[in-house]
Amino acid sequence: MSGSAAAELDTGKLFAARLHAARARPYLATALFALHAVASRRVPTMAVDRHWRCYVSPGFVDRTPVEELAGVWVHEVSHLLRDHHGRGERLARQQGLTSAGDRLRMNIAADFEINDDAFGDGLTRPEGALLPGDLGLPPGLLMEEYLPRFTLGAATTHLGWLDCGSGSDGLEREWDLGPDGADGLTEQEKDAVRFRVAQGIAGRPGDAPRAWQRWAREAFHPPQPWRALLGAAVRSAAAGSGAGEDYSYGRPSRRSAGVPGAVLPSLRRRPPRVCVVIDTSASVSDAELGSALLEVAAISRAVGGRRDLVSVVSCDAAARVAHPLCAAEGITLLGGGGTDLREGFARALRTGARPDVIVVLTDGQTPWPATRPACRTVVGLFPRAPAYREDDPDYVPDAPPAWARVVEIG
Repeated sequence: MSGSAAAELDTGKLFAARLHAARARPYLATALFALHAVASRRVPTMAVDRHWRCYVSPGFVDRTPVEELAGVWVHEVSHLLRDHHGRGERLARQQGLTSAGDRLRMNIAADFEINDDAFGDGLTRPEGALLPGDLGLPPGLLMEEYLPRFTLGAATTHLGWLDCGSGSDGLEREWDLGPDGADGLTEQEKDAVRFRVAQGIAGRPGDAPRAWQRWAREAFHPPQPWRALLGAAVRSAAAGSGAGEDYSYGRPSRRSAGVPGAVLPSLRRRPPRVCVVIDTSASVSDAELGSALLEVAAISRAVGGRRDLVSVVSCDAAARVAHPLCAAEGITLLGGGGTDLREGFARALRTGARPDVIVVLTDGQTPWPATRPACRTVVGLFPRAPAYREDDPDYVPDAPPAWARVVEIG
């Protein structure tokens, strides 16, 4: 900090508030002390940018008690940890949120996500901190869920001053020092801070609100675009060498000229055939079965849209009839008993022309074939908690075989 603005900032009070915040929320301590304070008369209270600088109004520090300043510290660092700047940018692109009013709504929605469980237990709610109940909204939602549930109007006219900075919505402010300014964190440093905070929450999960526990799980295991991954796995398997290849006399081989009196077939590539085996055992929910049928249509698009080349087998302990995808709306997923996908593989390989790719949609709680089938295999795995048996402490559930490409669904 430099200049007259820095000289007017009561850093002793500001940093005492940060220490109070770290004592009240020890799992956020690494993030709180990673923030670099920058004095600025242009911010209304406190604000953050995406580079982990915290812009502070000297006047706001003077008139705000230490206990409330501690709450503001926690609030601002929460915007950064929860990636409200990245999420805000994605929302702005997807929904065309470009006006000042749109950005204010986004800031309010992000504040609702943070404040609904941020205060109490040693942390004072700052004056003016917004709660979802202030607009008649339920707690526990995400910024993206709050945003469409309210509009600017009479209930929000008093919030025109609100501005938590570019760290809350991704739109750069005039006071931002930018990526080349001093004291910003690198991407690697930001990731390290998030990882340390997630470690602290995971180590003592009972001390953190549910929203922070959810955040920590996603920080360790970020959600993946599994639909894109599943489609890519199917396309890769269908495009591999040998898939969809067969000899044909429709166009003789050029080598026939070297064998007078004989016609040699040529190796031709045809559209790949795909058989989808859906686990219909009792351990698979109706919602997952519905999702499986949706994925069948997506799989047909992944291999070029030839629905006539995609068939479906439902399987629990026994495999059922293979349905052509052209009758997808009439496919009945029978089952409800135990699971033995070995029967599903056997049925898929006996169905008409041999498939080039078998796609299995299952929770994985099944025996698998002992040998690799004569085609590529992609497994879409519904998520499950680790299985165990009380009468067998050494029990290890069956896992998809190494020869299958596995994509976790959901």
